[in-house]
Amino acid sequence: MKRIILLVAAALCSACMSYADWGSIPFEPYVEIFEPKQRALIAWNGKEEILLLSTDLRASAPTKVLEVIPLPSEPEVKEGDTEALARAVAFINTRFQAARPKAGFGDEAGGSQQAPRLPAGEVTFHEKIGAHDVSVTHVKNSDGFIEWVEDYLKKHGVENPTIPARMKAVVKEYLKDGFTWFVFDVVELGQKLKTKDALQFRFKTESLYYPLRITRTESGKTAVELLIITPTLLSKFPGFPKTRITLPHTPVRLTRRELWAISKDMYELLGRRQGMLLRIWKISGTLSEFKKDLIAN
Repeated sequence: MKRIILLVAAALCSACMSYADWGSIPFEPYVEIFEPKQRALIAWNGKEEILLLSTDLRASAPTKVLEVIPLPSEPEVKEGDTEALARAVAFINTRFQAARPKAGFGDEAGGSQQAPRLPAGEVTFHEKIGAHDVSVTHVKNSDGFIEWVEDYLKKHGVENPTIPARMKAVVKEYLKDGFTWFVFDVVELGQKLKTKDALQFRFKTESLYYPLRITRTESGKTAVELLIITPTLLSKFPGFPKTRITLPHTPVRLTRRELWAISKDMYELLGRRQGMLLRIWKISGTLSEFKKDLIAN
């Protein structure tokens, strides 16, 4: 039993080889960003989602990095509780039922006229959260995104800001699909690996959502690991193949007390109900393969 518990902990704590949910733009153009460790805890009640993120990362030289994450609606952003991820893993470890990875068992395993120019967008939220400098921006077109990022970088001392072509292309895709809300997070990095303070996003969405295609702005392979809490198992994965998702264990049911102990906000979001299902989703592959975001219901 002890060996099984260690396997679950190792599964969640394994390092990703590149960004799993953020796109990134270093302030210094030739600085490389190395192997961030992505940790995510998601609760979804069918209408609204809480997404909790924490990341380990370092740079080849000291620099600031502008990170970008798209969301389907305007989010509330606040400092997150990093320990919530550890508490969720602890409950899985306590109730672990099988060590063999499973896939495809009914749930989430195995989806011309020139347009008139609009204003660049509007900043609806800006606040330093822990080690973060976060802006939530409503972007109305791809030109607006580019203008906003370039202006932001210039204000922060970047003389000739450069937005990678891959970033421009994927942002255009998001806007075409109706994603007009973007969260920008500025962090300072050095050569020593460090953990960013967790951020918590709460937003309305008709499907459980996790951004994957934004990662096409990075190179190499990645391993995405998500802790998921929902009232029921999910079966529909439009766009992203559910066969790409692996579960290292069978889902476990949480008591009200356990859910409250993991996250009071998620406890309230899920209606203070008994028997919420907690499990780990694992997705791995080459970043260029992620053509769609993870959407499930």
